[in-house]
Amino acid sequence: MIKCIIIDDEQMSREILGVMLSNVKDFDLVATFPDAIEAIKFLNKNQVDLIFLDIHMPSFSGFDFVQTIKNPPQIIFVTIDENFAKDAFEYDCIVDYLVKPIQEDRFNRSINRVMKKLVKETNDDILVNSEVIKQKSNSEIYVNINSRLIKIDIDTIYTIQAQGDYINIKTTETNYVVHTQLKKIKEKLPASKFLQIHRSHIINTDKIIDIQDNTVLIAKEIIPISKQNRAVLMKHLNLL
Repeated sequence: MIKCIIIDDEQMSREILGVMLSNVKDFDLVATFPDAIEAIKFLNKNQVDLIFLDIHMPSFSGFDFVQTIKNPPQIIFVTIDENFAKDAFEYDCIVDYLVKPIQEDRFNRSINRVMKKLVKETNDDILVNSEVIKQKSNSEIYVNINSRLIKIDIDTIYTIQAQGDYINIKTTETNYVVHTQLKKIKEKLPASKFLQIHRSHIINTDKIIDIQDNTVLIAKEIIPISKQNRAVLMKHLNLL
């Protein structure tokens, strides 16, 4: 439900807008105010999605209101004066500019603008949240050790070695022996950093110190490279 308020010193204007809003699905008129000061007090304690705002009001204009409140919601100016439309759209929060008397078809177009903008903002939030989740999933991994879930910072891993039915995850801080298969943890690791260079070894290519013949030096460990995986490793590296 989209929560709305009306701020207008003219009672008739508030009533007309209220009737129009009552015919719009999913819009809830939660309060009306004859002046901006009372509306600001309300907004200090309540959150709304849309404000219908008159420009010309005694002592505190619509522009004063917009400049006063922090993080304003969407605002539709409703005024008898056509002369401030250009100035109004200098503010990002202004969605539309309605001139009194308001025609129903013009009002409906304004409502459609609000809906489109809200849908876009919702989709943008979803994309941002998805990207945050993706980034987080690429920075940490949880392993089950003795019925405990232990978080490992992926960047600290330098090699993972298969040992029978277990794997040994070696990090810059400590080692973790986990009951799982090498291929399962490989699926959880970012391919941009981790490469399987041997049937028993996955390495973090960022941790490579040097490569000689069929071995890689990481930390103080010499790790074998299988013949078929050497070419893959060479392609992965940034060679001169």
